[in-house]
Amino acid sequence: MADFAARRRENIENNALLLKDIKPIISKTENSLPKAKSSNKNNKRKAETPRAPTRQSRRIAEAVSKPVYDDDNDDEVSVSSSRRGAPRVKQASKPQQALAASDSEIESSKEPSKDIEAIIAGWTAWEAEGEDPVRDDNGTIRFASHPDFRPNKSPEEIIREGSFGGSYWRPLRSKRLGITVQDDWKELPSSWTAGLDVDAYLINTTYDPEINKYGVQCGQSIEEWEAAGWIAHEYDVRGWFQWYCRFWMGRRCADDERQISRWKKCVGETGRWRRILLKKYVALGIRSVFADDGEDEDGPDVSPVVHQTCHHWAYEVRQDALDRFWADGK
Repeated sequence: MADFAARRRENIENNALLLKDIKPIISKTENSLPKAKSSNKNNKRKAETPRAPTRQSRRIAEAVSKPVYDDDNDDEVSVSSSRRGAPRVKQASKPQQALAASDSEIESSKEPSKDIEAIIAGWTAWEAEGEDPVRDDNGTIRFASHPDFRPNKSPEEIIREGSFGGSYWRPLRSKRLGITVQDDWKELPSSWTAGLDVDAYLINTTYDPEINKYGVQCGQSIEEWEAAGWIAHEYDVRGWFQWYCRFWMGRRCADDERQISRWKKCVGETGRWRRILLKKYVALGIRSVFADDGEDEDGPDVSPVVHQTCHHWAYEVRQDALDRFWADGK
């Protein structure tokens, strides 16, 4: 034990010296919302942020106050929506408590098994194997190789409509790999980003909630995903959405089943976030996904954070799904 402790202490000291020499080119994304940018987007309805209670229990005080994609908590952070014509959205005042992800949701809890050069080469060495996806009349996207994976938002739509605060493809410092990853957004088809403000929608070094479709901040940073062990570096250093982009482009890999399983748990037919959102519509007595212009200005809204979370997972509530849920709860 003494030898082990000595070796461990020596390793810690050596790693500390190595880390001292590393200077990330960007700072870690802050948890707080940045100053809202001036925008010409009009609110159909503006809700006031609830005032925080003067007293809190210790359990609530210690809770994490923003949603985590893989948790099982129904509540969401209180923030305001600034999007016009988006599905009805509501704010909640309860803080979000992050729960530990299950084994099937954790992407990688160990060091990468390959050397760094091989991992980096593998990110672009693949050749397309899957057939082009097909969209049916209901807007559902079908993949011949994986018929149980049925999102309804394409990667291009997720990018153009606004996601991840515009910062998903920013220069990323991976502590696990000890490298800075940048410009990998350029592997995307050029049609996905043609005419797009790349600085604002892809490589923004500051998370900007105004960029998001629903005008709110949601989720954690990629650095936090990595620290939690959710990144499978051998396949996709940025996580789920990068996997989805490459899957759409035809790549097939050993990580597909796990990523699709995660998608099902979040927004599949019985997915947690999908059901939470549909239940909120029913609980509020709302039968239409989109608000009628000029009507019911003071009516209830449905959560923007859950809407944005589902959007990041390539799912958007459609009218047929809401009608079906009203009819039979499924």
